[in-house]
Amino acid sequence: MLASVLAPRLARHGIHYAWVMVALTFLVSICTSAAVSLPGVLIVPMSRELGWGRGEVSGAMGLMFLLFAVTAPFAGALLLRYGLRRMVVTGTALATLCVLGVTRTTEPWHVWLALGVLGLAAGMMALVLSATVVNRWFQERRGLAMGILTAAFAAGQLSFLPAAATLAESQGWRVAVAPAVAGLGLCALLYVLFARDWPADLRLAPFGGVAVVRPATPPAGNAVAFSLGVLAEASATRAFCILAGTFFICGLSSTGIVSQHFIPFCADNGVGSVTAASILALMGVFNFMGTVGSGWLTDRYDNRMLLAWYYALRGMSLVWLPFGNFDMLALTLWAVFFGLDFVATVPPTARLTAQHFGPEKAAVVFGWIFAAHQLGSATSALFAGIWRDAVATYLPAFVTVGLASILAAVVVLALRNARAAPPRPA
Repeated sequence: MLASVLAPRLARHGIHYAWVMVALTFLVSICTSAAVSLPGVLIVPMSRELGWGRGEVSGAMGLMFLLFAVTAPFAGALLLRYGLRRMVVTGTALATLCVLGVTRTTEPWHVWLALGVLGLAAGMMALVLSATVVNRWFQERRGLAMGILTAAFAAGQLSFLPAAATLAESQGWRVAVAPAVAGLGLCALLYVLFARDWPADLRLAPFGGVAVVRPATPPAGNAVAFSLGVLAEASATRAFCILAGTFFICGLSSTGIVSQHFIPFCADNGVGSVTAASILALMGVFNFMGTVGSGWLTDRYDNRMLLAWYYALRGMSLVWLPFGNFDMLALTLWAVFFGLDFVATVPPTARLTAQHFGPEKAAVVFGWIFAAHQLGSATSALFAGIWRDAVATYLPAFVTVGLASILAAVVVLALRNARAAPPRPA
C-alpha cells in the first residue's frame, strides 16, 4: 500500500522507485554485514574472559562463512520462490536471535551453533539479494547500483565496529551487539512496509527500460534442485570457473582475514582494539567511495581489466601490511589504499555474470560464485587463527593471501567478453 502511494509521487519528481529499493537493500546489507563482522570485535575479550584460544573462536567464524557459502547459492531461487520481503524478514529475525545467542554463550559449542546459524541467515540477505534487486529493477546503471549495494555490504562490516569496540571496552563485550540488533529490527520493518518484489508490482518498467518486464516464473520443484541444475549448467563453462575461482581469492583476501583478524593482528602489535576498529571504519569510508566508483567504472570500461587492477593492487597492499609500521600514519595510509579496493571486485564480477549467463539465471549463478567467495572467507578466517596460534604471528597468513590476489589478477584476464540478452517484456 505505502509503495503504491509513494511510487507515483516520486515519479512526478523524476525519481524511479528502483532507487527506493536500492536504499532499502542498502540498509539491510549494512546491518546484516555488521552482524557478521561482530566476531572480529568479540574474539579478544571473549577469549580472554572465557579462557579460549584464538583458534577455537576462529573455527566458529570459519563455520559461519562456510554456512554463509552454502546458503548463498540457493538464496537466488528462494528469493524467486518466496519473494524479497519474506526472505528479508526471515533472515533478519534469525540473525537477531543468533547475535543475541552469542551473548549467552558459556561453552565453545554455543559459539559454533550461534555463528553457524548466523551464517545461514546472512546468506539469505547478502550480495545475492543485492544482485537480485539490481537485475530486477535496473536495465541501465546496473554497475552503479551494484556498486552502491556492495559498498553497503562492506561498510556494515566496518562502520559498526568502532561503536561495538567502544561498548565492549566500557560496558562489556555482550553489550557490543546492541547497535547491530537494533539495526536489524529497523531494516525488517522498513522492508515490509516499502519493498516490492518486481517493478511490475507497481506497474513500472525497470530503470532505464521502456516496457514493464514480466516477473520470472518461480522455479519448478524445490529451490535446491533448481539451484543445483543451474550450477551443473554453469560449471561446464570457462567463465564460471574463472569468476568463481577469482572470487574465492577475493573472499580469502578481504572479509575472511581483514574483517575478522585485523583487530587481533593490531593487538599483537600493540594497537588497541578501539584504535584498530577506527582504522577499519576509516577503511569503510574509502571502501564506500571506491566501490561506488567501481560501479561507475563497471558501466564504462572493460570489466576484466578492472578486476585485474583491483586484485593486483589488493595483493600488494596485503603483502606490505605485515612489514609496515603499526603507527597511526602507516595504518591510516594502508586503510585508505586498501579501503578503495576492499570489495571493488563485486560490481564487475556481478556484471560479468549477467553478461555470460543472462538476466534470468544471473542471480542464481552469482549465488554460486558468491559461495566461492564465502568459502575463501571461511578458509582465511579459520586458518589465519590456527596459523597465528601455531607460529605466534599473522605475517605468513597476510603474505599468502596477498600473493594469491596477485595470481587472481593474472587469471581473470583469460576471461572472454560476452553480452547479456535483453529482458523479456510483459
